[in-house]
Amino acid sequence: MTSPTTPVRIALIGSGRIGQVHALSIHRAEGAVLQVVADPFVSGAEQVVARFGGRATTDALEAITADDVDAVVVASPTPTHVDLIAACLDAGKPVLCEKPIDLDITRVDGLRARAASASSVPVALGFNRRFDPHFAELHRRVTAGEVGPLEQLTITSRDPAPAPEDYIKVSGGIFRDMTIHDFDTARWFVPDVVAVTAVGLRQFSDVIAKHDDFDGAIVTLVGAGGQSVTITNSRHCAAGYDQRLEATGPLGTLSVGNVTDTLVRSSNGTSGDAGAAFQTFFLERYSQAYSAELEAFLVAVRGGEMTSPGYEDGRAALLLADAAGVSAREGRTVRVDLTA
Repeated sequence: MTSPTTPVRIALIGSGRIGQVHALSIHRAEGAVLQVVADPFVSGAEQVVARFGGRATTDALEAITADDVDAVVVASPTPTHVDLIAACLDAGKPVLCEKPIDLDITRVDGLRARAASASSVPVALGFNRRFDPHFAELHRRVTAGEVGPLEQLTITSRDPAPAPEDYIKVSGGIFRDMTIHDFDTARWFVPDVVAVTAVGLRQFSDVIAKHDDFDGAIVTLVGAGGQSVTITNSRHCAAGYDQRLEATGPLGTLSVGNVTDTLVRSSNGTSGDAGAAFQTFFLERYSQAYSAELEAFLVAVRGGEMTSPGYEDGRAALLLADAAGVSAREGRTVRVDLTA
């Protein structure tokens, strides 16, 4: 536990695109400092250090165990996550790890007991959409009963364009890579999901189909209380990064639309009430969410309340992703028990 007045010294593992996002969040946070960046491709780490400070190393374990490191952010490739979380638990260092924990639920379960028993070592999972201010406000208002008991939740998430093929082939598939964020969002509102029905779509990408994956998906979840969650995904969207959320109950509906860079609208001879384009990717759309995610993690590092999604949330999202994969390929509803 660090003093409230002392900056939390953070080791960042991974200097790729998502690592750079976290480095920026750490740099912006008043209560944190980037102490070390670890990446086997040291040139990437050196570039991050040149921009945000700290020192570079190729040795992740050395960074985790360093005496001048208080906490760890893991932004390395998915296959490294379980081992790095385990190393943080061994070192007694709080860790914020990007999703998913792993692509194999067996490996996730292999660390489950240790993560649960290390109650003094916060383990946070990078489901940043819980920290988006717009989604968080909708969640607060649903929790406050504004729409009455939640009956239906509708989540729309479409990427502007598919990721490169080199990424697609190692991503674990759309449900583990893309929909997993929506599964966590769903459980934020409806924790006790008991059934999953999914349809995988192959509508436009021969490259994605070649890797036995889907370029779109429709998923329906059912909660123990009868609530329904509908998730719509696509790997492309002509309008940009399409991110919407709607909650409905007997007293009304709350919704969050897409974010644009300006609220100015235009009407002229060729269009009426036209607005700006959607923000183009997750880096723009969720920049505030990444900062708020880090702030919540820092509170836990200092011994405050843990409000971030944790290891069990990461496990539950992966279980739902696996169930969706089975449902889509076998054409049946899959019952799940997220507490077993």
